[in-house]
Amino acid sequence: MPGPVVDTPSAQEFVREISEKMPTAELGTIAADVERKSRLLRDLLAEPRALDRDGLRLVLRNVFATRRRADRILDEVSADRLAAAIDDLLYAKGGLVQRFDRFDTVLADFADPGFDLPGELLHFAFPDRYWLWTRWIWDPRVETGALRLVVTDDVDLAAGTSRGETYLSVGEAMAFVDETGKAAGFTAAGPGLFGTDVFLAAVYGIYLYTVLRMRMTQEFNRVVPSLPDLVRRLLGVYRLEV
Repeated sequence: MPGPVVDTPSAQEFVREISEKMPTAELGTIAADVERKSRLLRDLLAEPRALDRDGLRLVLRNVFATRRRADRILDEVSADRLAAAIDDLLYAKGGLVQRFDRFDTVLADFADPGFDLPGELLHFAFPDRYWLWTRWIWDPRVETGALRLVVTDDVDLAAGTSRGETYLSVGEAMAFVDETGKAAGFTAAGPGLFGTDVFLAAVYGIYLYTVLRMRMTQEFNRVVPSLPDLVRRLLGVYRLEV
């Protein structure tokens, strides 16, 4: 990506707004929860083909986008097919783009949860190798998301002709945000990319609050979760199932 990638002034303004709604120490607590989720999923996904329905359900229940649809996904996709697809995504030889796109075909009938699931599986199974990609991080269908809010306008997050190729573009931008954030202090809540995960979830929470204030009544605003709870929900650690 030529030229500046991270819009540092915008990122720092989000840091200021986040600090007004939650203590800085809370970000570190959430990052520790995210790391705990990763340890759980690393254990579960060490041998995906060995997982039975209950094991696969536990995986799906710890992903925000699939939490409430876990049983339906397992009923319609089948446990055996989903286990094989996860094994292929995580461990098959060949390019990441092809593995990502093959996984998409298995979840084709579940557009929304299927959008988030491969990025969650890759990132939390191999946090040092892969990055998180969810709709709230970047949704090319509506061109919104936390990542779009902290990178410069000329960064093309939708590069590529398939979701697998776009995953690589998102990863490149995420690496810049992580590196810049570690230097500036706004992604330092947790080790590796976990601090960046938490920062971007908080950025999206601030964005969501802004949109709701413009579109909803005060009564509706009262039922929106607090920022720490919202961040935990987005990252799938609000009620981590073990």
